[in-house]
Amino acid sequence: MLEEVERWLAHRSWSVSDRPMHRLLAARRATGQTVSVVLPALNEEATVGEIVTTIRHDLMLGVPLVDEIVVVDSGSTDGTARAAAAAGAAVVHRDTILPRIPAVPGKGEVLWRSLLVTRGDIVCFVDADLREFSADFVAGIVGPLLTEPDVQLVKAMYDRPLGDAAAQGGRVTELVARPLLNLHWPRLAGFVQPLGGEYAARRSLLERLPFPVGYGVELGTLVDALHLVGLDALAQVDVGVRKHRHQDGQALGRMSAAIYRTAHLRLARSHLLRPALTQFERTGTGFEPRTHPVDTQERPPMTEIAEYQSRRVA
Repeated sequence: MLEEVERWLAHRSWSVSDRPMHRLLAARRATGQTVSVVLPALNEEATVGEIVTTIRHDLMLGVPLVDEIVVVDSGSTDGTARAAAAAGAAVVHRDTILPRIPAVPGKGEVLWRSLLVTRGDIVCFVDADLREFSADFVAGIVGPLLTEPDVQLVKAMYDRPLGDAAAQGGRVTELVARPLLNLHWPRLAGFVQPLGGEYAARRSLLERLPFPVGYGVELGTLVDALHLVGLDALAQVDVGVRKHRHQDGQALGRMSAAIYRTAHLRLARSHLLRPALTQFERTGTGFEPRTHPVDTQERPPMTEIAEYQSRRVA
């Protein structure tokens, strides 16, 4: 590991317990910073309501740390929107945000558009499929942004069990993202969960970043933030254990392809010759190929969007 990364781990890796709530509230009052929490959601009726309820109860009604919770629904066919609204979130459908630009499927697309329907100086992203959710996930990663003026982006770090097996989750991280980062961006090798969906950043940073529309958004955000603001402006906070719905192997393969494509563009700023991934499924007659497109689109920094510029002026 680079000496710079070892120093970073000592000075920019914290635990949620390092910043008690009274310190966060004092920093918020002193700086006047506002906080938005965004949950990108697709068919998460079973979990989204509990997450929203916990954040509202612990960080809005209990203590005034969070100003708004926005659930951006990316086309759910279940009761996700209804459950989120009943729990007290503002629910916005992806397709109603920036209708001038037709939406495409993908998590990064939703996160990018969320900047247009939130107001916080700090934007905190939380996946909507978490189980046994704790408000520490939000307070932990927002904390350094409130108390450390030089910090621009904070990732959550945690244990990721796979069923009953401790620390066996995060397969794409270990097999794809971590090797890519160690080989090509070794200054980012200290991040425990580089692909984790729980992270917070200053709006002033997020609005200057391009957003890969799909699964590559977390790796792309981390790499681009490193180049834009430097390693010392990035941090991570230990928030405990993350439990969530795991995807099957083929879905992980598609995720891996999108992440590799995101890394490839940042290495060469060129185009993949064949932006597709072929996988195989056994059928009654043998193995059947199934080809899936790999996300090849990125959204520009939000500061380049006329509607966002107009909103800031207003």
